[in-house]
Amino acid sequence: MSTNVLTIEERKAEVLIRLRKYKQIEKQPYEGAYAYIVDIPQDKERAIVWCILGEATVGIAAMNTLYKIMKEKELERAIVITEGRYTHAVKLGAKKKNVELLPKSFPVFNIFEHGLVPFHEILNEKEKTQLLTQYKVQPYQMPQIKSGDPAVKVIGAKPGDVLKITRKSTTAGEHTTYRYVVE
Repeated sequence: MSTNVLTIEERKAEVLIRLRKYKQIEKQPYEGAYAYIVDIPQDKERAIVWCILGEATVGIAAMNTLYKIMKEKELERAIVITEGRYTHAVKLGAKKKNVELLPKSFPVFNIFEHGLVPFHEILNEKEKTQLLTQYKVQPYQMPQIKSGDPAVKVIGAKPGDVLKITRKSTTAGEHTTYRYVVE
C-alpha cells in the first residue's frame, strides 16, 4: 500500500510551478531529492526545479549533483527548493550557474488565495514600455518593491521588472497599482 503524501519541498515545488505558469514535463526521484523538469513558456526555455529533501544545510555536494543533471539534460536554468539553509559557497556558485535559490520561507500554499494579498503579475516588455510612456516616467521614479518580498519571490520577478498589483476594494471595486522591482 503506497501513500501519496507529498513532502513540504514537493508541495512548494507544485505551488511554484502553478503560480509561475510553468508546464511540468516530468518528475524524477533522486537520492534525497526530486527533480521537476518544467517548460517556461514566457522565456521559451526549460528548467529544473530541484527539491532537496530534509537537508539542514545545502552544500556543494548537493549542488554538484544538480549541476551534473543540468548538463546531462542540457538545461541552462534551475530553481532550488529546500527547508534548510545554503552555504556561502553555494550562494556564490548559484549566481554564476543561473540557479535561483528559494528561501526557506517560500510558502507551501498559494498566497494569492489569502484575502489580504492582492494579485501580482509581471508586465511584459511591451506593457512596461506602454506604461512608462503613458505616465512619462522612468522605472526608478515608480514606487518600488523589494526582490525579497514574498509575492515577488513566488511569481519569479527579478530586479528591473515592473509589477501590476490588483487589489479588490469594497469601495473602489478594483484598484490597480504598479511597482518597480529593486534588489
